[in-house]
Amino acid sequence: MREQLSIIKIGGNLIEDAQQLSEVLQLFSKKEGHKILVHGGGKKATEIGNRLGIEAKMTNGRRITDAASLEVAIMVYGGLVNKSIVAKLQSLGTNALGMSGADGNAIQAHKRPVKDVDFGFVGDVDSIQSGNLSKLLDAGFTPIFCALTHDAKGQLFNTNADTIAAELAVGLANLYETSLFYCFEKKGVLEDMTNEDSVIEHINTQKYQALLQAGSIADGMLPKMHNCFYALQNQVQKVHIGNTSMLNQNPSTHTTLTL
Repeated sequence: MREQLSIIKIGGNLIEDAQQLSEVLQLFSKKEGHKILVHGGGKKATEIGNRLGIEAKMTNGRRITDAASLEVAIMVYGGLVNKSIVAKLQSLGTNALGMSGADGNAIQAHKRPVKDVDFGFVGDVDSIQSGNLSKLLDAGFTPIFCALTHDAKGQLFNTNADTIAAELAVGLANLYETSLFYCFEKKGVLEDMTNEDSVIEHINTQKYQALLQAGSIADGMLPKMHNCFYALQNQVQKVHIGNTSMLNQNPSTHTTLTL
């Protein structure tokens, strides 16, 4: 039987809230077995960029990354946010190792092709270096990935953290039984966006299609759900969406996705 691997992605709102970040890192540190943490940091990048006079550019809720914005992303994602999380986890007894996609050639990507919009230095993932990551995990390290990838030609890219988490789960599914956790401020996927307690506890492919047709899934949840089912269709065992409490040994209500 293969060893289990948990890949946990935390979003910008959790990173911005010191108390919630502390809670999720404590729960992460207590989680047994192999694990990888993936974090975003878009809100912090926007804040730091504004201080430097570099305005964030968005289209349909997606970030456009020009050369100046990429420099901010590298500083904030790979530096400020990543190393702060690594230091906190070290204090909790987790031997965390801060990483971008360039480190250990972990995640290769290419520049997103220009169609209707030129997203600039935004990368779409090509491959995961599962062998090197497995060596780190087996050596007792816990990789902490920021939302940066590279093209193996010296160019870094800004890449969606949800996508990185899904690609890591898929890329390592041939070596481990992988489970993917999307951890954010809500209790799970909601049937009614105005009711925080209307959590849909189980979503399979049929339920997903029904929710799409009903228009119940929209905005930022759409790409997240796309990543969820992409992972499930590529050997990932289970995907979970919810708040920090779902990382407890006895998790509270959250959404579990299966095929």
